[in-house]
Formats: sequence, structure tokens, C-alpha cells
Amino acid sequence: MQQQEEKGWGNNVIDTLANDLKIAFPTMKGFSPRNLRAMKQVVMAWEQDPKWLQLVAKLPWGHNLHLLQKLNTIEERAWYAAKAIEKGWSRNVLAIQVETKLIHREGNAINNFHLTLPDTHSDLASETFKDPYCFDFLNIDSSSRERDIEKALVSHVTKFLLELGQGFALVGQQHRLTIGGDEFFIDLLFYHLELRCYVVIELKATDFKPEHLAQLNFYLAAIDAEVKKPDDAPTIGLLLCRKKNRVVAEYAVRNQNSPIGIAEFKLDELLPDELESKLPAIEDIEAILSQELLSNGVSGND
Repeated sequence: MQQQEEKGWGNNVIDTLANDLKIAFPTMKGFSPRNLRAMKQVVMAWEQDPKWLQLVAKLPWGHNLHLLQKLNTIEERAWYAAKAIEKGWSRNVLAIQVETKLIHREGNAINNFHLTLPDTHSDLASETFKDPYCFDFLNIDSSSRERDIEKALVSHVTKFLLELGQGFALVGQQHRLTIGGDEFFIDLLFYHLELRCYVVIELKATDFKPEHLAQLNFYLAAIDAEVKKPDDAPTIGLLLCRKKNRVVAEYAVRNQNSPIGIAEFKLDELLPDELESKLPAIEDIEAILSQELLSNGVSGND
């Protein structure tokens, strides 16, 4: 501290301190100049908000370092730190949640839970569902059909469950129901361990339309009648669509008797729109190649 006051943090003070610590504690690791600078950042963050100290003390160093490097505000760092402690996230899971901006997505799905579920249950249900859901791990383009997306999600079920959030258990894909002698197939059926209820997820590879809820309502009624146990909570429906008009979606769920949420899902596009628009068309590339071949004396018959 005396060297810091006399020379400041420059003039190789940190490098000298790192070397001194390695000599004093030869069997201990983590005293690199880079780590010492990060430790200084942590201390400065503590000074800004003492409550941050309580969270930092409960997280591994790697978690704290990631929060410092990737987030700029105390509020965001504290939010992700609290979630990491509550959910037991590994460093890799924390990195994914930060990268996909979970803080802005969690609890953002349009729903009618406050009208269809008990207060304590509706709050947890609202927090459980996100908007949008990020399915960038699928590596499929926007022209993919509902069944293709559904199969891809199941084949990447570990990442899918991570994106859905803690508590989801997959019951089945294309789950068959026999009602009055007719067969019906639910896209994806889950059970949520904290909500203690079944969750029906329907995929629509199109923009949201109010009529989509009729099918989902039917499935919820069928699960409640045919599958749900007496001690299970009411089945919840989640409709995932490409895009929605938020006002239309809010009106659509308002008078529904079953608990329903509506959210968008995002796929990883191969190229950003602004970049794709700047690329030459195939015809332009062929024209350029043809000109180069002609200028080099090569004919199309060679």
C-alpha cells in the first residue's frame, strides 16, 4: 500500500508485488499481475456498493472475474451473481446467461398467470418463462419448419433444457394423446419440478395468430383430464412463435381460462441481415468469373 501511495499503480508496482507474492508463497497460485489488477477492480466495486461484497464472497473467483470483464454496472453484476448463487451455475453457464442477456429476457413472456393461477404460483410461473428464447445452438436457418426445429431441440436436449431454465424435465416429443378414439400429438411435453405441473410447449414457425391458442387450450384440457395427478398444479401452456405483436398477444391471453404464456424464439442466422445485403448475388459472381475466364483465354468448352 505504501508503494501504491508513493508511486501509484503504474511504475511496475503490480508486477513487483506479483513477484514478491510468488516468492513469499511459492506453493500458491493466482498472484499473476493480471489477477492482481482484477482483484483491485473487485475491491473498487465493493467500495461502490457494499452489498456486492456479500455476493462476491459466495462465488468462485472465475465467476467474479467474468462478471467484472463482461458487465459494466453494479446492478447487472449483482443480478447475475445472485442468480448464479441461487441456481448453482457453473462458470460456463454463467457466461451463456450473460451473453444471451438473460436479465432482459427472464419473466418477459406475455401471460395470463395472474388471472388463472394462485398468487404465489403465478409469480413463480411468470419468472420461469422468458421472451425471447435463444435457440442459436441449433445452427438451422429461418426457413426451417416446425417439426425440423422440434427435432433439433430434442437432439440438443441438454442445451435446450439450459435455455428453458432450471426445473424442466422432458416428458416427451410428439406426445400422443388418445381422446374419444382420435389421436393427437403434443409438440413437446415437460414437467416442471418447482411449479409441480406439466408444461405443454407448442412451436409455430410463423408469426403469432390468436387462433393458435385454440389448439393449445385443447391440449391443456386433455393433459389436465388424462395425465395430471390430483396433487399436480394446473397444466401451463407456452406457445413459441417466430414473432408476435405484443398488443395482439396480450388481448389473446386475457380471456383464456387456462394459464398460457406466449414468447418468441430466435434462431442463429448464418449471416446478419446487414452483412448479407452487402454480399454480391450469385449471378454477379458468375458474371465476374466468366469475364475473368474470357480475359485469360479460357472458353466454356475447355
